[in-house]
Amino acid sequence: MTEVGFYQLASKPLDAVLPRLLEKAVAGGYRAVVRSGDPDVLARLDGALWSYEPASFLPHAVDGEHAAAQPILLTGGEAFANGPDLIAVVDGALPGDLTPFKRALYLFDGGDDDALALARRHWKALKDREGVTPVYWREGEGGRWEKAG
Repeated sequence: MTEVGFYQLASKPLDAVLPRLLEKAVAGGYRAVVRSGDPDVLARLDGALWSYEPASFLPHAVDGEHAAAQPILLTGGEAFANGPDLIAVVDGALPGDLTPFKRALYLFDGGDDDALALARRHWKALKDREGVTPVYWREGEGGRWEKAG
């Protein structure tokens, strides 16, 4: 069973939210892949993973050398060298087959009407798919994520 967590970003941008979610995932033993077709997004997220918290370190790689050894891989491709069991979807490009993953994180800008409409379409498509459980997360007080109905 693959749990797909839909995270509607409200007060914080992707660069601030994703590193914290990945930090929790790695601490929980997950190997993660963050896929985006936009090299600028990958470069921005690479920078965020290095600098989001001065005292923290999230080992990761952008496609290329040493990618297989890293618990987090940022990639534009579909071959995941690090053998992930978690995928983070940051640009609405949900993979057709989610069964290789235990979890998926689907992050979208709640203030962007197009991103919101696409997330709703993905939710509806996944709701009845066998082997997949969509879960909605909303940002609560203090920036903590709360599971919503």
